[in-house]
Amino acid sequence: MYDMLLQKLLILRTPKVGPATYNKLLTQYGDVLSVVDALHLDSSFIDSVKREMDDAYNLGIEYICDDDSRYPAGLLGVKNHPIIITARGNTDTLKKHSVSIVGTRHATAYGMNFLSDLAYDFANHNFAVTSGLAMGADTAAHIGALRADGNMQTIAVVAGGVDYIWPLENESLYYEILNRGVIISEMPVGMKPNAQNFVQRNHWVAALSDILILGEADEKSGSMTTVRFALDYKKRVFAVPGHPSDPRSIGPNSLIKNGRATLCMSVKDFFDDEKQKSKNNCKYENDILDKIGTIPVSESVLANLVEKSVAEIKTDLVVLELQGLIRKQDGGYVLN
Repeated sequence: MYDMLLQKLLILRTPKVGPATYNKLLTQYGDVLSVVDALHLDSSFIDSVKREMDDAYNLGIEYICDDDSRYPAGLLGVKNHPIIITARGNTDTLKKHSVSIVGTRHATAYGMNFLSDLAYDFANHNFAVTSGLAMGADTAAHIGALRADGNMQTIAVVAGGVDYIWPLENESLYYEILNRGVIISEMPVGMKPNAQNFVQRNHWVAALSDILILGEADEKSGSMTTVRFALDYKKRVFAVPGHPSDPRSIGPNSLIKNGRATLCMSVKDFFDDEKQKSKNNCKYENDILDKIGTIPVSESVLANLVEKSVAEIKTDLVVLELQGLIRKQDGGYVLN
């Protein structure tokens, strides 16, 4: 196992080799060992990768390959997803349903309190709250989730190595997440983040969850790129409205106005009992329920039965699970 992990890392740590190039090389040469041989790597480079692995071991950091059962399902469905991610903390957190909550680093106190309360309610409904560990909205989301009981409450996706604390103002939050959640990255252990890494981090924040909620965000906020990625991945996007004269409201207000995001007014938009009862009358969701019994049925089979794509039924499956009508078991869904 160590040898295979080392071989994969040798390829991925080679300059200018990312997931897309990795996959092309694997197709070209047939297997990982053949790719490594073809790269003609020198001993100093190999030693540097081994040192990274030693550092990871000493810090309790785990490498999770995309063929590992712990690898997040949300990432797995994305083209050119990371071949290997590093994780520090409780990796079982990655198995939970998650909701991504994002917004500007310059959030108002009101905006942060709203997102914190929203994250708390999602965590109490057994969701892991995913965000990017930045100041402002991200901080509020993580803190809100950690207010709930349990030790699998939040996922922080970082732009540098999982051992590199950034921003420094969130050092205490970083360690609290280690104790009661997980921190993940596709970057090498010890790496300092750069601007491009933050864009890539936003990709994975969007991909990890079926639902993304945007708080305050101006037009050029990095969280708006996260929203665009989520829409590209066919995720369901919600936006919290704000005062029209506040620049931090332009992002969510415009998304709602253009019909690209659903209005988010409170946690009742997700967990209100009466709303869920009315949703039970939806023919489409009843069609899904009709196809589920006591034997687990996979998402791909369900999608085929109701003549929809897997992406189209994911959110509906989450809703039905929240209603307590179905549950996930052995890779499929069964009736409760």
